[in-house]
Amino acid sequence: MRIPCSLFILLMIFAIPVSAQFPANGTKKGPAPITEQFAAHIRSYQQVVDSYKPAADDIMRLAQEDSVCYNRLAEMCDTYGHRLSGSESLEKALDWIIETLKKDGLDVTTEKVMVPHWVRGNESAAMVSPRFKKFAMLGLGGSIGTPAEGITAEVLVVKSFEDLKTRAAQAKGKIVIFNVPFTTYGETVQYRVNGCNEASRVGAVASLVRSITPVSLSTPHTGMLRYNDSVSKIPHAAITLEDAEMLQRFQNRGVKTVVTLKMEAKTLSDAVSRNVIAEIKGTEKPDEVVVFGGHIDSWDVGQGAMDDGGGVFVSWNALRLIKKLGLKPKRTMRVVFWTNEENGIKGGEQYALNRKNELSKHVLAIESDAGTFTPNGFEVKGSESTKALANAILNLMRPIGVNRIVDGGGGADIGPILESGVPGMELIVDDEKYFWYHHTDADTMDKLNPKDLNLCSAAMAIMTYIAADFPLHFPK
Repeated sequence: MRIPCSLFILLMIFAIPVSAQFPANGTKKGPAPITEQFAAHIRSYQQVVDSYKPAADDIMRLAQEDSVCYNRLAEMCDTYGHRLSGSESLEKALDWIIETLKKDGLDVTTEKVMVPHWVRGNESAAMVSPRFKKFAMLGLGGSIGTPAEGITAEVLVVKSFEDLKTRAAQAKGKIVIFNVPFTTYGETVQYRVNGCNEASRVGAVASLVRSITPVSLSTPHTGMLRYNDSVSKIPHAAITLEDAEMLQRFQNRGVKTVVTLKMEAKTLSDAVSRNVIAEIKGTEKPDEVVVFGGHIDSWDVGQGAMDDGGGVFVSWNALRLIKKLGLKPKRTMRVVFWTNEENGIKGGEQYALNRKNELSKHVLAIESDAGTFTPNGFEVKGSESTKALANAILNLMRPIGVNRIVDGGGGADIGPILESGVPGMELIVDDEKYFWYHHTDADTMDKLNPKDLNLCSAAMAIMTYIAADFPLHFPK
């Protein structure tokens, strides 16, 4: 086959020794200077990428012609409900997914994954003094339960871990309430994850955390905690923003408040689950893989439609679009429905472990686990060359408004893959409302719409197809 001039330039650029791009110790000193050579590099990428414009246009057109993605996601969510690891509903949903994938004509396999099996049981929380008020609450994943009669104790409301340390002498024998306003998820979630340990350290008998959200309609948010073996385990649950603020006001007035917490939560023996894998085999380099997807498990509240049913279904739909268009990538395109992201990441870990000798053949890994609202770009984890190629591909998606490349990339499920040096990405969307519904009973199908899911599918399909068919690897 005749090599286009633009591809020849690319090949010459990649002939530059690695030692010229990185210092001897293997660490990158900083962004590459915008030299003429680097500018030529970017232009060369764009010239080759532009040859994929007809395919990209076809993908964007086909993606918007029906509502298959939305309808399938709704059918799964309505039929099987939540998909907590270890639950019957998760395994029934996986059976349905496998059957439907096969109807699409995709190559389908599964792999066994042992997952944690935490059971919520009945639970309640209520203020019993100075008046009775039932709280909306959710036990946090992995929490222990209370005695059958519950725990009744005075509360201590704190604004931070530092505040708790300052008032440590007041915390013994009490239920500590972490009333911490939402800033960013990464910053505020530490109170959900570690609040129980810090409260136990100062002698608290239980802890409650203000739900990790900027907006509440009396909706508590669950999520995972991590017990520290150096302190005693105490029950840990989430209450609403509204109730946390009320308890704060009582404390500010000097009013003693007493709460009763009852939780039947327990952890059973690990259960058997599965990663589900669907593929289009590469025509020339089938052992080289572009892997993408999301996690199929969810918390045991709501329907897991947004987190992360949408993310994994737009990946599935992207593969369906490639199949329907008759596109035949040189490398294998692989969608993974990872299991157990929410409370263990066992699916992602097992996938990487099963392929520890093959990860060098993974050329790109993409995760969609940040919602499936209107898409606008990708986070990218990789070299400047990786970002240059991603930018070039995004230029083909401008008709659907996907035009942003930002630093970041990755995700919990593809984290073990990225450790081997594989470039990583995550689809980014207009996520203003994501943490309104995250890990709540409100994570239901009505929060999504067919148009957004279709646009997310198109963006995933274009990025993964070009990565799978491009003459060169995504640079590591």
